[in-house]
Amino acid sequence: MQAKDFNNLVLLEHDEFERRLDKIRAAMAEQQMPAMLVSDNANKYYLTGRVYAGYAYIPIEGEVIFFVRRPVELQGDGVVYIRKPEEIAESISLNVPEAIGMELDILPYSSVSRMKAVFPESELQNASAVMRHVRAVKTPVEIEMIRRSGVKHVHVYSRIPHLYQAGMTDMELQVEIERVSRLEGCLGQFRISGDSMELYMGNVLVGDNADAPSPYDFAMGGAGLDPSLPVGANDSTIKPGNTVMVDMNGNYDGYMTDMTRVFALGDIDPLALKAHQCSLDIHRELTSMMRPGTPAKDLYARAEEIVRERELHPYYMGHRQHAGFIGHGVGIEINELPVIAPRSRDIIAEGNVIALEPKFVIPHTGAVGIENTYAVHADHVECLTAAPEEISYFDV
Repeated sequence: MQAKDFNNLVLLEHDEFERRLDKIRAAMAEQQMPAMLVSDNANKYYLTGRVYAGYAYIPIEGEVIFFVRRPVELQGDGVVYIRKPEEIAESISLNVPEAIGMELDILPYSSVSRMKAVFPESELQNASAVMRHVRAVKTPVEIEMIRRSGVKHVHVYSRIPHLYQAGMTDMELQVEIERVSRLEGCLGQFRISGDSMELYMGNVLVGDNADAPSPYDFAMGGAGLDPSLPVGANDSTIKPGNTVMVDMNGNYDGYMTDMTRVFALGDIDPLALKAHQCSLDIHRELTSMMRPGTPAKDLYARAEEIVRERELHPYYMGHRQHAGFIGHGVGIEINELPVIAPRSRDIIAEGNVIALEPKFVIPHTGAVGIENTYAVHADHVECLTAAPEEISYFDV
C-alpha cells in the first residue's frame, strides 16, 4: 500500500487515494460544502496514509493542497510548506470559498477563532460528521488492512494461556500480553475520537474488578491502578473461580481490530457459563441480521430481547453500571460509526466494520462474553477476529 518513495507525502496508491477523495467530495456535495480544511490526524491519515503536522485543503473541484509544517522534505503534487495557518489563505487567495468545512467538533476554540480571522469572508461549516460518515464505509484496501491486524491479534490471543503463571495479578498478566503484542508489531495506540476516553493498550479485568464503574463509556470498566487513569487492571490476584476478560489492543497497521476473550482459573459459577453462551448466541443472531439497510437500533433491540428471555438483564453490559451500547464501528479510531445502541439513527451499510461486544458481569466471578470485529459485505458478514470463542481455562 505504501509508495516506494517514503518521502512522498501521499503513501496510498493513486487509485486508492482517488477513491477516498471521491467519497469525501460526494459527502461534501451533499452538505453543500465547497471546501474542507482537514487538520485531525485520523482524517489526514485516512486521506494520505500518513500523519503529518499541517492541513489538507480539499476543494470540491480542483487539486488538493497539502499544507505541511513538519516533517521537512515531504514531496509530491500539491505539497506547500507553511510556518503558520495565515499562509494558507495566501496560497488560495484567488479561490477563497464562501464556506469552508473544518472539524469543529474537535478543534480547540483558539484554533477556530484563528481560522475565522484567516478566512473572514468564509462561513465555517462543521466537517466532523462528514468525515465520520465517509470513514464508516471502508474501501476494500481498508478492510484488508483490518483483516491483517486481525490475524496478528488472533495470534497474540492464542499465546495468552501460556503466559499465565500461578499467583499472577491482572497487571502482571497484562504486561506479558503487552510484551507479546508489541513484539508481534502492535503500535500500542488506541486512537479515540470525541469525548474524553483514555486507555493504555487495553483491559485485563479479573473477578470483581470487572464490576468497578468507570467514568469512561466502555462496556467494561475496572478501577485501574490510579485515579488519574481509572480504568482496567487494578493489581487483583487471579484466583480460582475468577474469570479474566482480555480486551487488548489490535492496532498493527493504523487500522484496528477489537476483540475480547475470556479466560478462567478453575471452575466458575454456572451463571457465568450461561451468560457467556448467551453472548455467543447474540453474536450468531446479530450477524445473521447485520446486512446493508438494517437499522442499527434493530440489532440492539434483538440482543436486548434475547437477554431478557434468558433473565440475564441484571448482568448485561455491566452490573453496578451499564453501558448503553453493544457495538460500534472500528477502523482508524476505536469508536467509529455505526453505533449499535437503542436510539441510534445509523443504518448498516456494505463496507462497515463493526465490533459487537455483548458482555455480562457476574458478581464475585467476573466478566464474560466475547467481542468480535466483523466486516459487512453485500451478502454476508466476515469475522475478522476468528479466535476460539469458548472460555479458556488456565492450569490450576
